Formats: sequence, C-alpha cells, structure tokens
Amino acid sequence: MFKRIAIVIAILGLPALLGITINASVDESARQAAFTVHEWGTFTSVAGPDGKAAPWLPLAGPGDLPCFVERFRNLLFKNFGPFAADIQKNPIDYGKARSQLLGPIRMETPVLYFYSDKPEKANVRVAFPKGFITEWYPQATVYQTPVRAGVLQKSSDTGATIRWKTVEILPRNAKVSFPQGSTASHYYAARETEANPIRVNGQTEKFLFYRGVGGFPVPVNVAVTESGQVQIKHLGGKPHAILFERRGERLGYTVVDTSKSDAILDTPALTGDFDSLRAELEAALVRQGLFAREAAAMVETWRDSWFEEGTRLFYIVPPAMVDQILPLTIAPRPANVVRVFVGRVEVFTPATIKAVETAVYANDKTVIATYGRFLGPILERVPDSLRANAVLDAAFKNYIGQTDSCGR
Repeated sequence: MFKRIAIVIAILGLPALLGITINASVDESARQAAFTVHEWGTFTSVAGPDGKAAPWLPLAGPGDLPCFVERFRNLLFKNFGPFAADIQKNPIDYGKARSQLLGPIRMETPVLYFYSDKPEKANVRVAFPKGFITEWYPQATVYQTPVRAGVLQKSSDTGATIRWKTVEILPRNAKVSFPQGSTASHYYAARETEANPIRVNGQTEKFLFYRGVGGFPVPVNVAVTESGQVQIKHLGGKPHAILFERRGERLGYTVVDTSKSDAILDTPALTGDFDSLRAELEAALVRQGLFAREAAAMVETWRDSWFEEGTRLFYIVPPAMVDQILPLTIAPRPANVVRVFVGRVEVFTPATIKAVETAVYANDKTVIATYGRFLGPILERVPDSLRANAVLDAAFKNYIGQTDSCGR
C-alpha cells in the first residue's frame, strides 16, 4: 500500500521536478508588452515503407553547430521514490546519444526573434513533452527526464522544458558582439535579420536558439507506390507543400495542390533552378507571417541540407500543431507572436535506392557519403544482397562514429 502511494506521489510530483509548472508571476504573465516575437524552425523526419515517420539517428554524423552552443547533460534525481529508478535507467550522454538515440523527428534550429522599439525584459519558456532538448544558446535552464535510448519510439512524456529567465531585449542599434566559432557553420545565417539583439546571463545573440529530438507523429503520410510515384495523404489544411528532388547538379520541384486530402505525384522533372525554388519557399514563409529577411535567413540556414541529393517533401506545419508540440510561454505577453515551422520528410524513391546500389558496386564512397545521416533508413530498404555489403556497412558505421566536431 505504501509503495503504491509513493509511486502515485512520484508521478504527481514529476512535472514540478522537471520544471513544467515554472512560470512567471501572475502579474507579469498578465501584462502585455509592446514587443513582437517571431519564430521559425524545422521538423525533419524519414518516411517509412508505410508512409509514417520511421525511427533513425537524428544526432548522428559530424556536428554542424559552433562549440559555444550548449549540449544536454543528464540530471539524475535523488530521493524521489521508486519512480526515480525507472526514469533514469540506462541514461546516455550526448556523445552516446549521437549513435544510440533513435527517434522519428529531428527538431532543427527553432530560433526566437524579438522586435521592440525600446529595451524590455522577458521570461521565455518552451515545453517539449514528446521529446528531448539537445542543444541551445544562450545559457538556459533545461529540465527533462534523463535521455535514454528507445524512449522516443514509445512516444513517452519526457517533461522537457527549456527556460530563459530575464531575456534582455536590447536596442536594435546596440553595439554588441556575438560569439563566433573557429569554423564555418550555417548557424550564423540566422543572424541576418532586423531583430533586436538579446542578452541572457551576459551572453549576447540575435535570437534564442534550441534543438531537440522528438517522438511525436508527423501530420502527413508520405509513401512510395510500386510504380515509383509519391503518395501523400492528409494534405488538407496544410498551408503549402513542395515535392523536391535533386540528382547531381540537376533539381526539380512540384508545388503540391493542398486543397485535396491526398495526392499521387510523379517525381519532379529535373528542369528547375534554385533561384525559383528559393523564391517559392520564401514567399510561402512570408505568407505565414515571417518577415522577408527572416524567410531568407531560414532558407539560407538550410540551403546545404534542404537541397541535398535525394527526394523530400516540404510542408508548412499547421500553427495549431506547433503550439501543441512546443507550448510557448512568454512573460510579459508579446503584442504579437508568429511561429512558422517547415516539415521536411525524406522520401526514398527507386531512383535513390538505385543510386546507392550503383555507388556501392562501383565502390564510390563519395556518392554514398552524400546520403549521410539517412544511410541507416536506406539500409532498411536496399535488397537483402546489398544490406550486408561491406562498403555500405562501413560507410554507415563511419558516419555514426564521427564525433561532434562543433561546426563545419
């Protein structure tokens, strides 16, 4: 009986322990400020054979973030009854998570911009109950159950929250210096906006940045038919969607008709050009509420990743879903908040599988390497005779074995 009571108390106390109920004062939360907040980010997933998001290793491969960005450290709980032993069983650190943390979603580079005509201060909190917060900047307080392999495949609650206390919104013309790593990184492209600089605990930046790995389902189903076409379901209500393909130096894209629930499409003809695609994407982002320079910064940030070799679907995530996946609390309340997230679904068509197969038999490691972090899911789709191929297996192990190099 007492053990049962202890478990109930532990479960009820978990949200408080993880910081889920941490909020600003009632008076501060009720006050409306004059500043505006804009946010953009990406949810990257891999389409499984059934069209649903399949597990993969989102943290694997070479690092693409500067070394000043913070990485998660597991917090172990003491004196928390029998429940504590379960939630911190077999935790893995950041290094191990890169090769062990399977999950269907990589939440990539959400950034929060602030626009204000005068200096302000704000408390910011983002919850991520179906995922783990893995990287962030500036300094923040992160609460979540210890990161463990296998948890996200069960869509378990992690209690994850990230909180920036006393974010100083500085004058737009304030003379500040931002941190700079020793190597190039697409992290810096997000600074190319007219947002106010911010300061947290003495650290300055142009935005609040965070990343994570999630276990929630995506709102579209993307499958490849037996004839090699791409079948997309649950399109109704999506503001915008684009099917993209690149083979070598050639690319193509199709703007998807989202007025219908489903669509079956041929892969795009490789007759497009990057400038037209960029204009199409930026216009879609602006229609959702981003400023033009924010949209340009987002596309520039992901230019080397979004438009790499292969086939993928881009879609605007419905705002209500963003708020459900990542509840955002800012105190005092901003005059306006805009959140625009792009979903990216990686699709493995017969052309991709054939390209990998040809490269393997030719021992072309350069071509194989272009599929990088998606080699794991590709291994699940190649013929059995190829799955055990030493070249492909070595390429995959080499990729996941790379350490975090803090940028590229």
